[in-house]
Amino acid sequence: MSFLNILRMGHGRLATPATPSGNSAPGITPPRPQVHSPSVSPAGPSFAPRTIRASNSLKDFLWHLSGLGRGTLLDLGPVWQSTVSFFLERGFKVSTEDVLTGWKAYSQDYADQQKYLPVDEKRITRGEVADRFLDANLNFPSGSFDAILAWDLLDYLDNDMMRRAAERLGRLVRDGGLIMSVFHSQRPAQFTRYRVLDERSIELVPAPCVFPHARIFQNREILDVYSHFHTSKTYLGRDQVREALFVK
Repeated sequence: MSFLNILRMGHGRLATPATPSGNSAPGITPPRPQVHSPSVSPAGPSFAPRTIRASNSLKDFLWHLSGLGRGTLLDLGPVWQSTVSFFLERGFKVSTEDVLTGWKAYSQDYADQQKYLPVDEKRITRGEVADRFLDANLNFPSGSFDAILAWDLLDYLDNDMMRRAAERLGRLVRDGGLIMSVFHSQRPAQFTRYRVLDERSIELVPAPCVFPHARIFQNREILDVYSHFHTSKTYLGRDQVREALFVK
């Protein structure tokens, strides 16, 4: 968990390599070195281009938050300057927690530790690992946030973690607050991250896959996950992505 300040980018300077000096024999032109141009390989994996998605849920999300003044918001994806600036300009205090990346590292560390335990020593369950992760990374007081951007987090978590995470998010939202989520109606071809561009637009940024896609939620399952919320509304797009708002 980290409270964000305005991000600053440093500027580097490329050093110009020194040209070697030397004297050639009079009347002799030194041979010019042959320069071979190596083939250049792409740095990193090749991804699909970024896409911009019109978002009706974002419009309604902002409508629910209008008039709050200095509200509090939790973004459960990586830090994006555009998203942070968008909400800071509207008076919000913004916190971020990249839960998928954090959970992957945390659970892998525990799995590695289990390999070296004595045979007769008790192993903790996956559910217990999830509880410890949430206590360490989403341990805010109840009702800390007016709004949470959950994105498609629940689509990628295993069952033990998914249920616990949904319950924890419900506790973190104050009464009258809301959660914005994304659910895939079919298995996505590309793992993406989300960032807010303006009042009606979200950019989908292709990224290395953190976890494989875990499930396709049915409508009833979505309602069950957030059953303690009073109101819900879903928006199904042509790209088989469902956006949803849940008001507590």
